[in-house]
Amino acid sequence: MTAAFTFPGQGSQAVGMGKALAEAFPAARAVFDEVDSALGEKLTAIIWDGPAETLQLTENAQPALMAVSIATLRVLETEAGFSVGRDAAFVAGHSLGEYSALAAAGSLSVSDTARLLRTRGLAMQKAVPVGAGAMAALLGLDAASYVPPAVSDLLIAHESATGIAHDFPTLSAEKSVQQILSTERHEATFAHLKATLSVRSHNLLLACSMPLVACATDPGPWSWPAVGCLPHGHEVPFGSASLS
Repeated sequence: MTAAFTFPGQGSQAVGMGKALAEAFPAARAVFDEVDSALGEKLTAIIWDGPAETLQLTENAQPALMAVSIATLRVLETEAGFSVGRDAAFVAGHSLGEYSALAAAGSLSVSDTARLLRTRGLAMQKAVPVGAGAMAALLGLDAASYVPPAVSDLLIAHESATGIAHDFPTLSAEKSVQQILSTERHEATFAHLKATLSVRSHNLLLACSMPLVACATDPGPWSWPAVGCLPHGHEVPFGSASLS
């Protein structure tokens, strides 16, 4: 059987995530300890005990989700004998999940990934203040035939075969979200989700944060990944043995 790993992005965090895993498996606990040490603070206390508002801050949510992702992978490796390099066809991720994928593939160490995601989160938050804007996902639709409603501050953040993420980068975003939900309410197949984010991602407002992230990664502590990594929006993974 061919396996692939896809790692989650922001909005999927929850207080208490990974705690039971760390209590049951030393390999998972070691990942959380490494992240705490790399950041010079007890991020695990926020992950496991909250409050949710603090975990939701992008500078915390990004390294936190990476820590849980890699901790889960370490348990698979130690308990089930799974090897990403041997057993996975490729790894991928959504947004920050791409950094988790690089850590899973051995291209970045867990410590370096944690520090990089903290820098990325702080840069993104500086570009878009807490509370400014909103995001909403519309699931279960036909993206090919979908016509976005006429909302002035609407940006299409992401499109897939089954859903579209809308980005509302302005201070009046709450009204726009409600307008979208009201406009689409007649579609019985829609499920509406309001992303639990402290920063509105995947829009041009974040362009000013990219130089800070680039400085943090250049020249960067990178290694050739042990398995192919599939970047978002691409069809061919890089770093796989067939491409090396």
